[in-house]
Amino acid sequence: MGLNQKVEMITGSGATPILVTGGAGFIGSNFVLDWLKTGGPVVNLDKLTYAGNPENLASVASNPAYQFVHGDICDAELVTALLRQHRPRAVVHFAAESHVDRSIVGPEAFLRTNIDGTFTLLRAAREYYDSVAGEERAGFRFLHVSTDEVYGTLTPEAPAFHEETPYAPNSPYAASKASSDHLVRAWVHTYGLPAIVTNCSNNYGPYQFPEKLIPLMIANALQGKALPVYGDGQQVRDWLYVLDHCRAIRTVLERGRVGETYNVGGGNQRSNLEVVTTVCALLDELVPESKFKPHRQLVKYVTDRPGHDRRYAIDARKLERELGWRAQESFETGLRKTVEWYLANAAWVKDVTSGAYQQWMAQNYAGRDAGGVSVAAKGRTIVASGESAR
Repeated sequence: MGLNQKVEMITGSGATPILVTGGAGFIGSNFVLDWLKTGGPVVNLDKLTYAGNPENLASVASNPAYQFVHGDICDAELVTALLRQHRPRAVVHFAAESHVDRSIVGPEAFLRTNIDGTFTLLRAAREYYDSVAGEERAGFRFLHVSTDEVYGTLTPEAPAFHEETPYAPNSPYAASKASSDHLVRAWVHTYGLPAIVTNCSNNYGPYQFPEKLIPLMIANALQGKALPVYGDGQQVRDWLYVLDHCRAIRTVLERGRVGETYNVGGGNQRSNLEVVTTVCALLDELVPESKFKPHRQLVKYVTDRPGHDRRYAIDARKLERELGWRAQESFETGLRKTVEWYLANAAWVKDVTSGAYQQWMAQNYAGRDAGGVSVAAKGRTIVASGESAR
């Protein structure tokens, strides 16, 4: 089926599509799958970098309400053409480089995608918005999905991040996302673009690339590999189940106020100690035949990464108060669903953890061995990596 034919099918159905960027990634693919359950058409623009996987969306590949476009958000001509062809009622912008460790090793890609890419989208969206009128203009929204890491780090006793918390990013990744947030704000106030920003806490759930904490621990434990632990593992994060996040984005898109920021959190602050302990206990229970039980014996300490933020916490009361959204999953229920999904989708994990993934893991953890001390050998408390989860 050619591009023009597919465009006609979507726009000719009577329903107005949304344009999603980065919809083959972790959060993006969960959002696309959730959105299509309502029958709403989606155009998905994704560059398919290492973390973008079209297999995440194999179940909807033949759905006439879904179109995948392989392309770069930095390609201004392509972005402009997609807006003109599909005339979407919203742009939902997930596309981003998001792994803190990778941003430390190679920040250039983060500046290009997260800053230049967002600028390209904003410029094209403004031109499109200025070209439409009536209901199309009144209903158009640009929703920028960002992170709590733009706020920096919290001391143990500090109140959670709220929408007025000053930005203080500490990693190249966080700085690039803070920059993109500021660009969106500027396009609202200078050009009148009807944009909204959401800042979320650490996501977890199905389809997350196994360089992030929870899927990495699951994948390694099942193979009897070491579970690498950064520093003392006492970093605290607020954990948000990905489908709760998708529901929040849908809510903000439908009822959020233009120019506002909404923080999205799961209300589940956990130290990485608690996260890894819970993952290991679930694997002990769900894989009773594993020869690596108890899985906690696989944990070992490695050298911490530079500038590692100590604590994140999100105050989501504005979203709850104004729009009526609340997270439906507790950390315990969401994590069980997540572990069960990875156990049921071993083929997916195998496909995404070969080749370049193995090279990256070797590069990232080389020199972090810290003596290769295991928890079992030293009798020390199990702790967890402080990995970002976007």
